[in-house]
Amino acid sequence: MNRFLFLSFFLTLTASLQARPNVVMLLSDDLGYQDVGCYGGPVKTPNIDSLAATGTRFSDFYSGCAVCSPSRAVLLTGRHHIRAGVYSWIHDESQNSHLLEREITLAEILKKAGYSTAHIGKWHLGLPTKVRNKPTPDKHGFDYWFATANNAIPSHHNPNNFIRNGEAVGEIKGYSCQIIVDEAITWLDQHRKADAPFFLNIWFHEPHAPIAAPDEIVSEYGKLRDKGAVYSGTVDNTDRAIGRLLAKLKQIADPKNTLIIYGSDNGSYRDDRTGGLRGRKGMNWEGGIRVPGIFNWPGVILENRVTNAPAGLVDVLPTVCGLLNLEKPKGVHLDGSDLSSLLKGGEKRFQRHQPLFWHLQKARPIVAMRDGDYSLVAEPDFEVSKNNMFQEAWIPTIKTGGYKGYQLFNLKNDPAQTKNLAADKPKLLEQLKTKLLKINASIMADGHDWHLQGQKKP
Repeated sequence: MNRFLFLSFFLTLTASLQARPNVVMLLSDDLGYQDVGCYGGPVKTPNIDSLAATGTRFSDFYSGCAVCSPSRAVLLTGRHHIRAGVYSWIHDESQNSHLLEREITLAEILKKAGYSTAHIGKWHLGLPTKVRNKPTPDKHGFDYWFATANNAIPSHHNPNNFIRNGEAVGEIKGYSCQIIVDEAITWLDQHRKADAPFFLNIWFHEPHAPIAAPDEIVSEYGKLRDKGAVYSGTVDNTDRAIGRLLAKLKQIADPKNTLIIYGSDNGSYRDDRTGGLRGRKGMNWEGGIRVPGIFNWPGVILENRVTNAPAGLVDVLPTVCGLLNLEKPKGVHLDGSDLSSLLKGGEKRFQRHQPLFWHLQKARPIVAMRDGDYSLVAEPDFEVSKNNMFQEAWIPTIKTGGYKGYQLFNLKNDPAQTKNLAADKPKLLEQLKTKLLKINASIMADGHDWHLQGQKKP
């Protein structure tokens, strides 16, 4: 290749990379369906609300699971968490479980497309311990990572358990959400590849307990020792941190060149923050799995729009691929659907290829499925352990167990799931049970057997 052709190829490649939008994923932890302002919540969240005002907000958006680790696995892979090796929330010291290294993550897809990638914030998908060698975020496609294994310790205030690229950082003064945005801004200024688009995956700790927020913010919502006021303060503080990040992103690039997605890993643990929905975190009722969901890309995604099409974190990977014209992973089953046509205004053209499905061994109900306006839930048809911590020895029972006590709800007419329609609609019940069991069988066939000793490296 002569010099002219090489220069032409280089300029074409550079222009192609620059033409791709930056991608920013913002994920809150335990944020309820009705916490933030644009969902009718009591907390002042002008920056999150601005993303909804200039983007598309989903009224029926769902987490990947009713608890933390599995939901995050779903987000990164577009696959049900059991397929990805994560059955429940991960306790590194007692479990072999982690996000399987063989899984193709959104970060890996974007990195292959020339993106500079960073994960900043809570991880909770497995980190190495003294006795268990688990893959770190760089093994899942992130060039740079600044993370905690699970929650901020001892609380959101002055956390001491952040790890930067494998090295413990020690105590950091301040509040977790602001520390995370500080790190993100530093990465944008000093560590990303300046001539490449970037993927910034930011997972906040707030409002997961143990909670803390500045007194001057908490006092706007009640007394300083009131847990509800502190909870609101953590959400408000996170919104302020997001505001600083949005200002930085505007300095770097035109907002029309940045795709931003906002959501939560599961519902709130507070009954008063679920918008009147049944249940809360840890339950497969709507209150445990329905969360805020906003997609923002000015000029591409419709602005100031609310859609009631059911969607969730499981759709993030295929949707980003669709919006960016990137190839989806080959040879794996994606449980999520590409929402790009819906986000661009083609709601009537969008068709979900598979109903939304949830399974969590300790949740009651243990399984849930949403197909159109209808929700189907069921109880386990097997012995249930009273141990709250997930045990990998349960995996054979989970994979072969059945369900009973099916209940059917019309979420359009009854979002609080107060009227069981199973007896009124027996034909529909059987149709949905067939779909649920088919999805369940497919997922369990892929489930990893962490309980087996001497297993091959996943």
